[in-house]
Amino acid sequence: MRVCILHGPGAEKSVVERTFKALQASKVEAWDADRDGPLNAITSRLKDTTLIVTLGGDGTFLAGGRLAAPRGIPVLGVNLGRLGFLTELDAPDLEDGLSRFLKGDYRIEERNVLQATLTRGERNIARWIGLNEAVIYRAGEARLLRVEVDFGGQAVGVLDADGVMVATATGSTAYALASGGPILEPTLRDLVLVPINPFALTVRPIVFAPGQDISLSVVRGPADLRVDGGRRNRGVQAGDTLRCGSYHRRLKVVRFSPPESFYRRLGEKLGWGRPLVPMK
Repeated sequence: MRVCILHGPGAEKSVVERTFKALQASKVEAWDADRDGPLNAITSRLKDTTLIVTLGGDGTFLAGGRLAAPRGIPVLGVNLGRLGFLTELDAPDLEDGLSRFLKGDYRIEERNVLQATLTRGERNIARWIGLNEAVIYRAGEARLLRVEVDFGGQAVGVLDADGVMVATATGSTAYALASGGPILEPTLRDLVLVPINPFALTVRPIVFAPGQDISLSVVRGPADLRVDGGRRNRGVQAGDTLRCGSYHRRLKVVRFSPPESFYRRLGEKLGWGRPLVPMK
């Protein structure tokens, strides 16, 4: 067994060292990488890796997931941040969690992965995968975007808005939720389209069944594109099309908690279903 310890910029050195010690005590080979380090330096070492442990917040978990999904490597998230909605363990439970994994006392939860392809003319010019969402939004002082939406070759409509996003079930509790989108149970393969500040009050999010691509064609721009809130945006021109669908592999997430814990987490982390005035 070979484990990658992927740490975020805020991860304390002591926590990284604890992870190494816990794995070495079980005679497991481990290596570490900075989430924001050169991508090629990380991917070149993933060939024989059997687990990625992320140390950080949800952003570090997302980075680990993008590395793991194409390679079929499971991910175990350890929360060192504030929210930690996606991660499974808190720092004090690190050693116990690793021990349980090595004993086989865990389950695998599979998550849908988004594939986004930017097309200009007849040519694909860029491709990404993400766990949360792909977002097209107006650039700089530009006026409202106009975007044509197509699903599986069927015209859905034309939107005038600040932007449009396509999110997975995992991403439904992130930016999509903040923009008024619905919450999807995390193992669903559906995709949700969420307009951002649409001009028409009747425009609402739509949940699309899996198996078909959602295409966003920019009629009026310019726009920027980000996947999973990445630090770098990609410029999008009028006439470009972003095609979003499900990646052919799903992300394997290590879980110790039962599936129904998702709803408990909604209450604990996001306050869903918690009364504003305490019940007597």
